[in-house]
Amino acid sequence: MRRVVFNQKGGVGKSTIVCNLAAISASRGTRTLVIDLDPQGNASQYLLGASAGDAQPNLASFFESALSYSFREPSFGSFVHATPFENLDIVPSHPSLETLQGKLESRYKIYKLRDALRSLADYDAVYIDTPPALNFFTRSALIAVERCLVPFDCDDFSRRALYSVLENVQEIRHDHNPELNVEGIIINQFQPRANLPKQLVDELRAEDLPVLDAHLSSSVKIRESHQRAKPMIYLEPRHKVAQEYAALLDELNR
Repeated sequence: MRRVVFNQKGGVGKSTIVCNLAAISASRGTRTLVIDLDPQGNASQYLLGASAGDAQPNLASFFESALSYSFREPSFGSFVHATPFENLDIVPSHPSLETLQGKLESRYKIYKLRDALRSLADYDAVYIDTPPALNFFTRSALIAVERCLVPFDCDDFSRRALYSVLENVQEIRHDHNPELNVEGIIINQFQPRANLPKQLVDELRAEDLPVLDAHLSSSVKIRESHQRAKPMIYLEPRHKVAQEYAALLDELNR
């Protein structure tokens, strides 16, 4: 099972969702891998803490090897790093991904990640974090997976962006990856007592969009989990948000 979390709009919680779903998956005994395709490296910092910046080799190393003329490319497993959490590994990001993008596009390396994941047999679940843009790295991720999750903050700007995201995923599916499907829209930062979020969610459902039932609440505890580099299931497993993530994964796996 391979999932990508994607939205062209920034600040919608992609890295947080990737790391918390992956952490719960791992805590249940599933061998789980996170791939951090965002040059900002938020998922890497979330799971590796202060050591994230020193992690070598990383995803930039993988793509650099794809640009070389070596007859024997290193296995994708050589770029994987263990996290402090059992069953949870990561291929960390690096800021130099940004400068590699043009070269990778011009050399048409868009299928390298897909091929690398197909050769990787050690993991039952893979979660991919993406940049807030439809660029080379995001397209690579959408080509490499079967399932796409779209985070949605309950405001009008997010709603406008959502339709563009769904169209872009559909285009990738048509042109490059017929196995790709939008698995669900994740309602993030949900405020059940406010009228607007509930209204927006009801309207999306009325349009027959795949809105998931499990919603994620806004919580200061999430910021603490970022600071301490501990996903919620390890920081405070009985917290409301930790339970919401668990319910979300249960819904996805049904």
